[in-house]
Amino acid sequence: MSEGTGIEAAIKRLQVALDTLEAASERRLESEQRDAGLSEQVHVLTSDRAQLAAELDSVTARARRLETANRDIAQRLDAAIEAVRSVIAAHQS
Repeated sequence: MSEGTGIEAAIKRLQVALDTLEAASERRLESEQRDAGLSEQVHVLTSDRAQLAAELDSVTARARRLETANRDIAQRLDAAIEAVRSVIAAHQS
């Protein structure tokens, strides 16, 4: 193998190695960009989840208050109906 051929082969191997390194570097950069995108999506989803949890807590508290008010109103209506029945019964006797 002549000196020129050896140098040419070494240059070709170096070029292949550089091309491989460049391709690996591009894949790494793309991977990091995807990871950054995923990280942003996770951040947004976490923020949305926190907001939804707060809204759920608020709605649950309101539902409990409405249930309590409903029971109170039902008891008052029952008492009023019973009072009306008593008055009607007293006047019919």
